[in-house]
Amino acid sequence: MFVVTAKMSKRKAVVGVLILAAVLCALVLIAAKAGRKAGAASPLSAASSEERISLLAGYGWEVEPEPIETQEIVIPRDFPKVYEDYNDIQLAQGFDLSEYRGLEATRYTYRILNYPGPDCGAVADIIVCRGILIAGDVQSASLDGFMHSLEYPKTKDANA
Repeated sequence: MFVVTAKMSKRKAVVGVLILAAVLCALVLIAAKAGRKAGAASPLSAASSEERISLLAGYGWEVEPEPIETQEIVIPRDFPKVYEDYNDIQLAQGFDLSEYRGLEATRYTYRILNYPGPDCGAVADIIVCRGILIAGDVQSASLDGFMHSLEYPKTKDANA
C-alpha cells in the first residue's frame, strides 16, 4: 500500500475548499443550462409541403395547399428595429430568430381560408431553415392591416 501525506496550513485548506466549491457551482450551472436546452420544445419539421400545412393546421389554420409565394431570405446578422420587433413576436411564441443570424432560410406564404371575421386577405408566413420551422406570423396587408403570432385568434373580432 502506498500512502501520501501533505502538510497544509488552515489557510491553504480553506482556499482549496473554496476553489473546489466554485468549480462545482460552475459545473452545476453548465449542467442546468444544458438541461434547459434539452428540455426545450423539439424543433418542428417543416421540410415538406405536407409538414408545413400540418403545422399551420396545428395552430388552427386552413390554408390553400400551395404557397402563394416562396422566397429565399437571409436572416440579417444585425437586426434593424423592424427585425427586433418581429423577433419579439417570435419570442412570445417560442421561436428566436437571433439564433439564425446570417443564415439562409425560406419564407413560405400561404393564403388563409378560415380567418375569423370579414375577408381581410390574411396570409400565414412561415420561415424554415434547414427543414425546421424557425418563425411564423399571420398578417394582412389590407387597409386595417395587422400582424400577429401563428396562434388562432380567440375572439371573433381578431383585429380588435
